[in-house]
Amino acid sequence: MSELQTTGDHALSQAVDGRPGVPGVVAVATDRHGNIYEGVAGHRAQGIDSPMTLDTVFAIYSATKPITATAVLQLVETGQLDLDAPAKDYIPALGTVQVLDGYDNAGTARLRAPTRDITLRMLLTHTAGFGYDFCNAHYRKLGELSGRARLTDGPETLLTPLLFDPGERWEYGANIEWAGLIVEAITGQRLGTYLREHVLDPLGMADTGFSLTGTMGERLATVHQRGADGALIPAHRTELPKPPAWDRGGGGMYSTALDYARFMRMWLGDGSGVLRPETVRMAAQNAMGDLKVVMLPGVMTHLSNDAEFFPGMPKSWGLSFMINDEPAPTGRAAGSLAWAGLANVYFWIDRMTGIAGFWATQVLPFVDPASIDGFYAFETAIYRTMARQTAA
Repeated sequence: MSELQTTGDHALSQAVDGRPGVPGVVAVATDRHGNIYEGVAGHRAQGIDSPMTLDTVFAIYSATKPITATAVLQLVETGQLDLDAPAKDYIPALGTVQVLDGYDNAGTARLRAPTRDITLRMLLTHTAGFGYDFCNAHYRKLGELSGRARLTDGPETLLTPLLFDPGERWEYGANIEWAGLIVEAITGQRLGTYLREHVLDPLGMADTGFSLTGTMGERLATVHQRGADGALIPAHRTELPKPPAWDRGGGGMYSTALDYARFMRMWLGDGSGVLRPETVRMAAQNAMGDLKVVMLPGVMTHLSNDAEFFPGMPKSWGLSFMINDEPAPTGRAAGSLAWAGLANVYFWIDRMTGIAGFWATQVLPFVDPASIDGFYAFETAIYRTMARQTAA
């Protein structure tokens, strides 16, 4: 067994065997040519004899976002979309959205018109003003006041007030959901159909989609909820609907570690025929000027803890990934791309070093200590082992 396999396997085993640990994990590391590490540990469901396998299917939640953004970038390449045109040109409803301007004495939200239009670039960089209720107290309050349905129920749930004037700051929210609807408006296709034809099939990602097709359902890992005592139970009420009411481009996909590695290799390289090399380079750069990514507060604690990658380090946003502006303590080079999915799915794409990695568990809340610590340990092990091999 190679040193890389041994050190990677140790990181996965530690994550499963720790107290508290995770039920199971699948991880893959890849360079520009192919996978350099593939590993599994634990089980798909806590307490059930269902071992994790490399083809285990995960709800990847917000790791969906870069896949949707890839479709947007393809339409930019062909001139069908303009990153800096008003987004209302593509979906008129975006021209009706107002800005939250506080609350009156009765607790009713006060609204006003925004000072500028939302653009597609703002949607891809999370600077349009939309939020998510699990990490923004105002959005949670608005949801409680309106009795708003869950985001998974349909695109009509996206018509919420902005938290600030478009372009003023970074706020993680339902922006790529809107971008996915723009893809549908331009192409006349359901988002999943477009992605299948133009992104997933060209990359060989047969086990990725908004619906569980073929044998995907048989290989699906269970999402678990971490209790205050560290115990894990199945979290059926938070599972993605099957089949989905709509193709939610900001967080509705399923995938496998092997499939996602194919997607990451496309970004490590020159676009693999899915995107032009110059588009990849452009999208991998900071796209929001002097604005910075900030900590996401855990407003709905059953869904997320306070969330920030590498606290204290400046972080930017590209189209559509987080970018660490300085070298990370794991070994990740400055300028790398990364993000995650709500149930503790994490990935990074280091175009400078030529290494990417994907780590998948199915645990809530987000930034579960056992899950993210395991991810960091895995990433660190990959870089340290590669460095030793290079020096030898």
